[in-house]
Amino acid sequence: MRVAVLGAGAIGAYVGAALHRGGTEVHLVARGPHLEAIRKNGVQVLSPRGDWLAKTPATDDPAEIGPVDFVFLGLKANSYASCGPLIEPLLHDKTAVVAAQNGIPWWYFHGLSGPYEGRRIESVDPGGEVTRVLPLDRAIGCVVYCSTELEGPGLVRHLEGTRFSIGEPGGGRSDRCLEFSEAMIAGGLKCPVEEDVRNDIWIKLLGNAAFNPISALARATMVEIAQHSGTRAMIRLMMEETLEIAAAVGSHPDISVDKRIDGAERVGEHKTSMLQDLEKDKPLELDVILAAVVELADLTDTKAPTLRAVHAVADLLSTKVGLAPIAHAPTAAPAPSTAAPAAVAPAASSPRA
Repeated sequence: MRVAVLGAGAIGAYVGAALHRGGTEVHLVARGPHLEAIRKNGVQVLSPRGDWLAKTPATDDPAEIGPVDFVFLGLKANSYASCGPLIEPLLHDKTAVVAAQNGIPWWYFHGLSGPYEGRRIESVDPGGEVTRVLPLDRAIGCVVYCSTELEGPGLVRHLEGTRFSIGEPGGGRSDRCLEFSEAMIAGGLKCPVEEDVRNDIWIKLLGNAAFNPISALARATMVEIAQHSGTRAMIRLMMEETLEIAAAVGSHPDISVDKRIDGAERVGEHKTSMLQDLEKDKPLELDVILAAVVELADLTDTKAPTLRAVHAVADLLSTKVGLAPIAHAPTAAPAPSTAAPAAVAPAASSPRA
């Protein structure tokens, strides 16, 4: 079994190091100083569960790796449509793509029986651009319940969580999902194969769709949002509306809104990935995290007034990212470009909310 990690940032490098520790042949695709550090010293993982070093091969040229059985996609979802030149050398006829993304995936209605079967969600797959690069039959859903960060080139800090729930868009427990799950478990991770991974998508999205945009708009951490009476009430409304939309497309995740908020509060002074991107003047993952939810509200005639209002303001904010300096953003000069295309930029860490 051969695995390539495309986008070996905080999450991708952590997964790659775990797979390597479990005996899987794994190759990392990274760039810049991070790539050079991995080539020289391997991936160093610092974790409350124990530190370890993984001397895994790494490159910025997927053609050096060739076809693999699984591609673990650690890129941000807004890079999917442009990653074709990077992923094509890694594919053979049966290569599966395990997409560890936040929000609503491009394959959401693939294999889902009902009135919306096969429908494309424009917010996450505009004009079918993502599907052309990542064909639906290759997709394996993956919901990340793990928080990591890059402390330096080749150095991954694992903060909490080891669960990576996976599942087929069409449901069931396929041989390919079971094979990938076994490799992840051998590396010390939790990787349940879910009969319906969409429930996990909505459970995580419940927090992402609410906390991420509010954190960017307010420049606030999760505990600050949860402990402010006004934003706590707004978060509750957004979560309730998200559950209404989930039910309208046939998903009924068993989760308490109040427990979800309390759990986010316990995470403490954590900046969401969207706030981190804003402070670094990077594009926001608004399309898959919130715009897609609003699009599903339109599709199902669900009112969702709070989600719509927050999306409108966050969307305006997103148009300004990259155009002017962001208040409180780091002042360090950007890292020099490398030979690898921009799509190799790693995804930010993926906390529980």
